[in-house]
Amino acid sequence: MKIEALIFVIVAIFLAVVTPIYWLLSNDPTGTTALTLTFGLGAMIAFYFMLLARRMGPRPEDRHDGEIEELAGEYGFFSPHSWWPLMGGAAATVVFVGLVFAWFIFIIGAALAAIAVIGWVFEYYRGEHAH
Repeated sequence: MKIEALIFVIVAIFLAVVTPIYWLLSNDPTGTTALTLTFGLGAMIAFYFMLLARRMGPRPEDRHDGEIEELAGEYGFFSPHSWWPLMGGAAATVVFVGLVFAWFIFIIGAALAAIAVIGWVFEYYRGEHAH
């Protein structure tokens, strides 16, 4: 986690230097606010990764003598095929179209999104792939 923390520390330092320069040269409050918030997010992630690095100890990819075999093991279950993400994306499209054009389209999209989320969550609790 030390490498990841270092990357975000570099990002936060870069943004801490660039933000006041941008503010002085442009007087743009929107861009300055966006850069300030981006600095805060980068610093927050760097702090969290440094905390994790201190708690976890070195991982095999952080050590010079680490072997590939040390990373073997269970990474979790990943669905080989699922149509529910496509349904969720279509429902999100209807929601955003509803935000632009009409409230009743938004309600239809929200209902479709709820169905898509429920279907995605309970995909492996029924049917031929039930656990």
